[in-house]
Amino acid sequence: MKVGMNGAQVIAQNLTNLANQAGSLSTAGANKAPSFTDRLQEGLNQVAKTQNEATQLAKNFEFGTENDLSKVMVSQQVSSVAFQLTLNVRNKALTAYKDIMNMPV
Repeated sequence: MKVGMNGAQVIAQNLTNLANQAGSLSTAGANKAPSFTDRLQEGLNQVAKTQNEATQLAKNFEFGTENDLSKVMVSQQVSSVAFQLTLNVRNKALTAYKDIMNMPV
């Protein structure tokens, strides 16, 4: 059973792609950089897509249309890591917000 890329490789590739996109954006003119909201929405959509794909692969395995158990398990782990990352980013953002709100003026 051979799997193309493991979860860490997928995440590393996504981070590399985002870094390349950020580096290729021109701040001077025609290409406008995506806003923080756009980036956040894109990231959440990607996590949702990953979870939906993992769920679909698991269903296909249960119904017998998918025979590669390692593919199913890797997709579930990638989905889990993506969700945990999203949860940790949210927690850090909330902590930063609370710290800022508690600062004396």
